[in-house]
Amino acid sequence: MVAPGSGRRGAAMAVPPVPVLLVLLLLLPVMAVGSGAAPAWDEAGYLLYCPCMGRFGNQAEHFLGALAFARALNRTLAVPPWIEYRHHRPPYTNLHVPYSEHFRLEPLRRYHRVISLEQFMEHLAPRHWPPGRRVAYCFEAAAQRSADKSTCPMKDGNPFGPFWDQFQVDFDKSELFKGISFIPAYKDHWIQRFPPSEHPVLALPGAPAQFPVLEEHRPLQKYMEWSDAMVEKGESHIQSLLLRPYVGIHLRIGSDWKNACNMLKDGTAGPHFMASPQCVGYDRSAAVPLTMDMCLPDLREIKRALKLWVAKIEAKSVYIATDSEPYTTEIQQFFQGKLKVVSLQPEVPQIDLYILGQSDHFIGNCVSSFTAFVKRERDIHGKPSSFFGMDHPPRLRDEF
Repeated sequence: MVAPGSGRRGAAMAVPPVPVLLVLLLLLPVMAVGSGAAPAWDEAGYLLYCPCMGRFGNQAEHFLGALAFARALNRTLAVPPWIEYRHHRPPYTNLHVPYSEHFRLEPLRRYHRVISLEQFMEHLAPRHWPPGRRVAYCFEAAAQRSADKSTCPMKDGNPFGPFWDQFQVDFDKSELFKGISFIPAYKDHWIQRFPPSEHPVLALPGAPAQFPVLEEHRPLQKYMEWSDAMVEKGESHIQSLLLRPYVGIHLRIGSDWKNACNMLKDGTAGPHFMASPQCVGYDRSAAVPLTMDMCLPDLREIKRALKLWVAKIEAKSVYIATDSEPYTTEIQQFFQGKLKVVSLQPEVPQIDLYILGQSDHFIGNCVSSFTAFVKRERDIHGKPSSFFGMDHPPRLRDEF
């Protein structure tokens, strides 16, 4: 006979009722992520991609589209590192900079589920996406570039190869598709074609997004919040180098940009050219003309725009971000030394982006995706911006 409160009865009393167990099991994934333990596997699937088009401005536009695509498919986005091209200075190769070095991951989760690609590879891939089960997904047209016409070119050339090599990823199989696109209208096609139960990890050679960013995805910029380290660095530069109010300008005038803008002269490019929808409008039928001043402002146009906005806000300093000649001396002389003119040209371009974003007025380049990042951020916070060749840009429809 078993005494009351002891033996098997005591053991039975220690087991929670079934509903309590169910609640505890449901909470386990949340507890694991919140406690700093390994993240729980998401049965709804994952989206991986290489941010392999262009420099930071282009990568950021693609990131917003990829974030929206992940949400549309209800897959967790494995946020990739940024690719920085350091071919002209140490380490003379690509750098892969974790997203969280420049921006905070947590705000993205207000919009959709995310995990850093570094975390995914370290904690989830060994068990759920191990070598031997790594499938690549690409358009049939892309696979035509491979020797057998049926293999996704996931690692062909730079930056594709180095990107996946940093995680020691090789692909074992390819899944090809056609007749679908990354735009929102194809959401159901993707879900039906690649259900997560059969295709848990959707790994793509490039971003599942449009360039430039779709108008309806521009507001997602609000989830890209600067990291504490970036805020500290940026504010330190502003406080030590600049006097408020200040005008921030972005000069995109390097030799490669001159060649691109020449396409306007010979008629190869129309109003919709790279990131220009941000200023000419997204509706092709109603787009305003794109001029050379908007694409490649000369010193005359730079001085004209600066004179206008310096006077309007009674600026005491000017900050210049550029990929080439900053015209610091010419601008100081133009304002007869009454204005402080600063150009840092930092190794980390995000410093420029932060300082431009905090300026009292910003003048950007209509065609540049670097400018577009600043413009989206400022629109979110209601800060005024203009473009060279366009003092009063039209309001876009995205309702920041």
